[in-house]
Amino acid sequence: MEPKKNPKADLTKNSGMYFVIGLFVVMLITWRALEWKTYDEQTTYDVSLNVEDMLDEEVPMTEQIKTPPPPPPPAAPEIITVVEDEVEVEETVIKSTETSQEEEIIEVEDIAVEDVEEEIDVPFAVIEDVPVFPGCENEKDKRACFNEKMQDHIRKNFRYPEIAQEMGVQGRVSVMFVIQKDGSIGNIRMRGPDQNLEKEAERIISRLPKMTPGKQRGRAVRVPFSIPITFKLQ
Repeated sequence: MEPKKNPKADLTKNSGMYFVIGLFVVMLITWRALEWKTYDEQTTYDVSLNVEDMLDEEVPMTEQIKTPPPPPPPAAPEIITVVEDEVEVEETVIKSTETSQEEEIIEVEDIAVEDVEEEIDVPFAVIEDVPVFPGCENEKDKRACFNEKMQDHIRKNFRYPEIAQEMGVQGRVSVMFVIQKDGSIGNIRMRGPDQNLEKEAERIISRLPKMTPGKQRGRAVRVPFSIPITFKLQ
């Protein structure tokens, strides 16, 4: 029995070849999909140097100080006058320092040496013989008698300045003075809160009587002394 279909119209004739082609295409697509790579988008920056902006900067003008040229040297004289050496020069005679038999030689023992007394200040607290206040000559403790007589003198001569009372000024004035080698009072210095109080303290100390000077190793010396005077309003 003869077949009814045309052999050219048979669709299964090349099915094996189509299968192989399709399988190859699928494998190629799968391989490309596995090998596919992606990259992050890169941002580009302009790192070029703008030279025009730098060229616009103004350069400050500097003042050039011109120094004047040095003055020209003085011109040499054209004519040189020659002076004859006719001036007599006096010769310097150097005298001999050697002594002759006619000169008298003075021995060292014949030269009188003056003793210069050195001014020494010995504080009242360490002096050997304290200055003697008038009335303390026969007292055994002359140092204590001196302090007592000083307090009595301040109380008898004390007078509060009226202007200081009106201003309400009070305080303590430190007075420093020196009992000289002749027993007199000198070099009075004051330090206090008001000038009027200082003047009154100076007046009180200046009225001190002349004393017997203090002695150190049997020689009269200057003795500095300080005492406070308190001014207090009642």
